[in-house]
Amino acid sequence: MDRASLLFLLLLIIFDLTAADKIPDLAAESGMIFPLSYSSLPPRVEDLRRHRRILHQSQQLPNAHMKLYDDLLANGYYTTRLLIGTPPQEFALIVDTGSTVTYVPCSTCKHCGKHQDPKFQPELSTTYEAVKCNPDCNCDDDGKLCIYERRYAEMSSSSGVLSEDLISFGNESQLSPQRAVFGCENVETGDLFSQRADGIMGLGRGKLSIVDQLVDKGVIEDSFSLCYGGMEVGGGAMVLGKISPPAGMVFARSDPFRSPYYNIDLKQMHVAGKSLKLNPKVFNGKHGTVLDSGTTYAYFPKEAFNAIKDAVIKEIPSLKRIHGPDPNYDDICFSGAGRDVAEIHNFFPEIAMEFGNHQKLILSPENYLFRHTKVRGAYCLGIFPDRDSTTLLGGIVVRNTLVTYDRENDKLGFLKTNCSDLWRRLASPPDSPAPTSPVTQNKSLNNISPSRSPSPAPSKAPTVDLPGVFRIGVITFQVSISVNNASMKPNFSEIADFIAHELEIQSSQVRLLSITTSGNEYRLKWGIYPPQSSEYISNNTALNIMSLLKENKLRLPGQFGSYKLLEWKAEQKRKQSWWEKHLLGVVVGVMISLLVTSVIVKLALVWRRRQQEEATYEPVSAAVKEQELQPLSSSETSNA
Repeated sequence: MDRASLLFLLLLIIFDLTAADKIPDLAAESGMIFPLSYSSLPPRVEDLRRHRRILHQSQQLPNAHMKLYDDLLANGYYTTRLLIGTPPQEFALIVDTGSTVTYVPCSTCKHCGKHQDPKFQPELSTTYEAVKCNPDCNCDDDGKLCIYERRYAEMSSSSGVLSEDLISFGNESQLSPQRAVFGCENVETGDLFSQRADGIMGLGRGKLSIVDQLVDKGVIEDSFSLCYGGMEVGGGAMVLGKISPPAGMVFARSDPFRSPYYNIDLKQMHVAGKSLKLNPKVFNGKHGTVLDSGTTYAYFPKEAFNAIKDAVIKEIPSLKRIHGPDPNYDDICFSGAGRDVAEIHNFFPEIAMEFGNHQKLILSPENYLFRHTKVRGAYCLGIFPDRDSTTLLGGIVVRNTLVTYDRENDKLGFLKTNCSDLWRRLASPPDSPAPTSPVTQNKSLNNISPSRSPSPAPSKAPTVDLPGVFRIGVITFQVSISVNNASMKPNFSEIADFIAHELEIQSSQVRLLSITTSGNEYRLKWGIYPPQSSEYISNNTALNIMSLLKENKLRLPGQFGSYKLLEWKAEQKRKQSWWEKHLLGVVVGVMISLLVTSVIVKLALVWRRRQQEEATYEPVSAAVKEQELQPLSSSETSNA
């Protein structure tokens, strides 16, 4: 490189470092309508970012490991916990790759719904600052503060003041708290008003995106990953920062210049290994094929939808077509596949998405089906026709799939894995004896096998004094919840759902055993039971639950009141002998046999008696045969 080029590069870098410190410049975006179509960042800005990446290539940057909560179909979204302010105030935010702003309801909100946590109180944070009005933002009517507004396709909206404060990413994060700009809501409408989650964590492409802000600060590399839990499991994991792609990961190109959304170059669809032979242009209309974590289901252009639907129906002739759970929607549902979710692959075919590089992402039935809520053993297609020409892939498509958004290299990576197990590994301490952990100190995921779920990490097993092989029949624990208002009764159903998500088990396994009250205090005894199809709680699940309880890591959101764990107990279930397991059946069988024998004997006696009576009975009018008198003997004569 000549001297003039080197001098020019240094000037660009110095300008970039100076411009990045001007926090108000982050507020340059104006209100938008979702979905949207606007140009990418100017080439100069993108060049500056690439120069910054060069500066940080020589050093290893930390990651933020964050747990995901809730369930895609039960709640319509996944959330994570973000802490804002000093001291920190905690919020449950929907992780949304289709949004570019992070926002929470503020105490000054004039029209905000009742959400999971209390509203953010700026006056309680010593590090809070509102972004002052400047030429690069939309200002309020008084010309004093920067404001934002977001409107979404389902007619919901959010608006408020752009603010800056310290944001923390949780105890498992390697990333220290960082100052960032976010939205302090004053008005919310539609689903944003009625949802349980507090707000949105924007992960899209844009200067207000939390990812862009952290990258521009040079504290993480330009990448993040999401991993959603499977059908009826929920939860998952998120990593802000770069991870080494594990073996078997499938990649698709993503064009940042087409739109701010994470698009992929989808070219063809396959059902049961057979190509649908669609014109690749069908996936390239309007916004192209977009992957959006804030959308629940998958939406295809009508031509592609009909082809996929017909191909799936052709592969399941043994199943019966039935109506959907909601009469207001024309859902495509089928019965006869059985209640066990793990067995639906025996009935429904695999679907494959083929990308421009000819790599394929295999979708198992859980990636395009949802359970019928009114008919047992029935499932419905989670694929629908789109009104415009955009292909929109929601969270259902990537359940139990690690998705890496490699923004630096303009590509998205996909790997089928067990997302619940992945979070256990991410959350395990660095010195944990887990040699097969998929995330090591060099942030590699190479130990995840694409063909099977990773084995659970035994990092917390030594903290529980139990033998290596055991059978837990039930785990009970008692908690105390103190509410601020005695007239407000806790929502026990919501508490049970939250406990299930925290312990990464099914909601049906959590049962409320007893309730005692004293003033504002509720004492609740909960029981954790095996799944319906099992006799015991699995060893790995039991170890995880007991470790969380022993270390008092089970936490409930502030909306439930002040929480305290009082005691817990795990009850082992002794293995029963054959006689113990089948004694009742044997007794019932013997009793039935005796009863049947008794009935047979009685019937036999009755039949025999009737036969005898019929043999000795003669009618009165029956003719009697005359008999000749026998002569008397001499002895009888003499006596006479």
